[in-house]
Amino acid sequence: MTQFIRLPQRRVWARGVLALACTAVMTMTGFPSLGTAEAAKPPALKPGKRCDELFGLKGTPAKQLPQADASRVKDLWDQYPYVNPGMEFDGLNPTQQELEAAGKDYKKYPHSDPRRIYARFNAQKRWTNFDDYLTKQYIPNQGNDPRGEAFEKKVVKEMGLTGPDWICQKEVYFTDPDTGERHKRVLDAYNKKSREIVEMKSNGKPDASQTPADKAWARHKGWKSYKYTFVFGEEQKSEARTFMKDMKQTAGKDAVGRERVREYNFHSDHKPQAPKAAQNGPYRRNDQFLSNGAGKNTGSRGGGNDLIRQSPPNPKTLKDQLDRIRANDPQGRMPRGPGGIDFSTLDLRYIGEPVKGEGLNYAFSAKKVDDEYAAGWGGQEKAQLISDAFFTWLALTPDKFWVNLNPDEPDRVMDSAFGKTDAGRVLLEADLQMKHDFFKAMDPETDLGEQFWASLPKVNGRPCFTGIRNWIEPKTASVREQDGGIYILDAPLRLKSTPQDFDTDPGGEQICDPTEAERDQAQQVIDRMIVPEVEKTINTAPQYADLRSVYTARVAAEYIRQQDAGSATDYHDVINGNDVSKWPLRAPHQDWDKNELFQEYRKIFLDGEFQYDVDTDEGVMVYIVGGVDFSKQPKRNLDPVRFKAEHPYKPRTAQFAVGQMTDDADQDGNVMLGGNTAGESTGGDEDPAPTPTPTDKPTDEPTDKPTGTPSPSTAPGGNDGKPTPPAQNPDGNLAGTGSDTPVGLITAIAAVLAAAGGALTWWMRRRRVRQS
Repeated sequence: MTQFIRLPQRRVWARGVLALACTAVMTMTGFPSLGTAEAAKPPALKPGKRCDELFGLKGTPAKQLPQADASRVKDLWDQYPYVNPGMEFDGLNPTQQELEAAGKDYKKYPHSDPRRIYARFNAQKRWTNFDDYLTKQYIPNQGNDPRGEAFEKKVVKEMGLTGPDWICQKEVYFTDPDTGERHKRVLDAYNKKSREIVEMKSNGKPDASQTPADKAWARHKGWKSYKYTFVFGEEQKSEARTFMKDMKQTAGKDAVGRERVREYNFHSDHKPQAPKAAQNGPYRRNDQFLSNGAGKNTGSRGGGNDLIRQSPPNPKTLKDQLDRIRANDPQGRMPRGPGGIDFSTLDLRYIGEPVKGEGLNYAFSAKKVDDEYAAGWGGQEKAQLISDAFFTWLALTPDKFWVNLNPDEPDRVMDSAFGKTDAGRVLLEADLQMKHDFFKAMDPETDLGEQFWASLPKVNGRPCFTGIRNWIEPKTASVREQDGGIYILDAPLRLKSTPQDFDTDPGGEQICDPTEAERDQAQQVIDRMIVPEVEKTINTAPQYADLRSVYTARVAAEYIRQQDAGSATDYHDVINGNDVSKWPLRAPHQDWDKNELFQEYRKIFLDGEFQYDVDTDEGVMVYIVGGVDFSKQPKRNLDPVRFKAEHPYKPRTAQFAVGQMTDDADQDGNVMLGGNTAGESTGGDEDPAPTPTPTDKPTDEPTDKPTGTPSPSTAPGGNDGKPTPPAQNPDGNLAGTGSDTPVGLITAIAAVLAAAGGALTWWMRRRRVRQS
């Protein structure tokens, strides 16, 4: 049974009598005393060092280890920072000529010279693309040792592996009793007195090079009085769970029936940082995500950005990437990467206070899966879509936010500027997709479809209904404004439907001419049976994932608009400028044409798309059947009590996500990842603080390039320096939540995103009265 414990615990002192008894057992079983091998004294084994002395923790109280599987309580989940020297060079983007000029002899270049990295790339054969090598091998490798040391120090301190009896980095031999093979093992922490061994893993998987030794320990009777605790910093991967299961089965239980092998889920996220003097060095990377005017020397940075950058474009390249990483890292020392993150579900769920000149904190949310090969691609494309949509909603005036699929209006599909953006494309494509799904839900071969046709009013014995118009609009969203930022907790969408006739004649024989009462009755059936099913699809199905992501970006952008109205932000010069040239249609949709989509819709309208065999009083008849409106943006700002009760860890999780991807403590199966938009690369200071020269193990770790850390530049204001007024909406402020304080969080998402909502007409024409 898993025990959930809170550290620190009371100190438990081992009695001298117990220690004496343990010594006797060790002697009788042939178990080695401290500093000896199982059979004979091994040569040159390192004795290790007191853990508290090794990590500078003398005086830290000792504690008792959990005596069963346990997990750190969510209140204690946190992060630990460490310096990764490789991050000084995370923005390198050499030309082919620069790579060739560097040669392969990396040792001739100092650690501060990027050519040292170019040469190392040239000398290896596993990676053919420099950016892949840099982000997926070189930089992570540079952080392995610092990350492990930082994690071990944190575990030693919090779990109380201190005092004279706890020895760290002690070398021993574990002999396999079945084969006689002897395995050298470095123990992270060892206590001869209490007969305990602790192995600390900053990631969620065991070191493959150590598993033979650990299994030998589990099989050897000379160690049967010892317990082995594995501490994992991240959620265990499947191979870790399999390893732990095998270890427990092999080692068995102690004299009182407790497992000798235990796991402790420490749950602490690593937070890599560039060397202090190189935080804004000339080789740092700056991304475009949510950053106004991002260029070579300015942009956004963060752990989320780094992970998204590693995400390949498709499943095949993900597999190739993971295979290369595993081949290069057979021990499994790498931190978790994009594998297992479902980037199709990526949504912008938090933005911080938009203080001018200080950058904007932001965090995405995404679902995760256990198999790292099953998801992890498409992150860059999805993050770019969200960022571009965010700026599109800021840049265009609200009167341009409409789409219109109406067979009577081929020249009014959407605003020309909006039609040149991916946000506009996503809305129009979602409108057409909704039409497909709507009449697909009517299939009489399904239980729902059969009930639907049977429930429609009959005219001359035939199920009858007329043309209808459907569109998507927001339901009331749940948000929380706090500490100057906004948490977008839930942003559901609603499908609306209403009867409507059109001038365009789809041809064929109209099946019926319903009365007003029959028309209303048919619409009630549609609203009761078809609309809820399609609405559920819109809010959950993968074909609408981009629509949902674009919508949450709209919520975030409207919040920025409102904040800018009170005090100019870094986005001030973008708002209502009607210039979306920086956020155009991107590959693979760069040639997308709204008119081509309209013609596809028109063909469906005229020719139909699905043929359904429907039972009527005249026998089986064949029925042939065949926009998005965000003009209102209702929101409910959760009051502080409810927010804390329902999302107690959300503020902490969002802040963690700015620095590194972290598990969402409020929503199992989700992660959050993000960054900050204040990144800047400069030429550097003349006299930076030195960084110790790293070794070449496992790869070269460069020293600091002289850099400086000037304040981020600020963007000039627009509109003659006056704050941009928020979009007007007749619905006004957010809905109340039972609080006496008016909720003025966000004015409604402006204007008409789908002026007429887009038309979906259902014409029923009889082709054959009888089946052949």
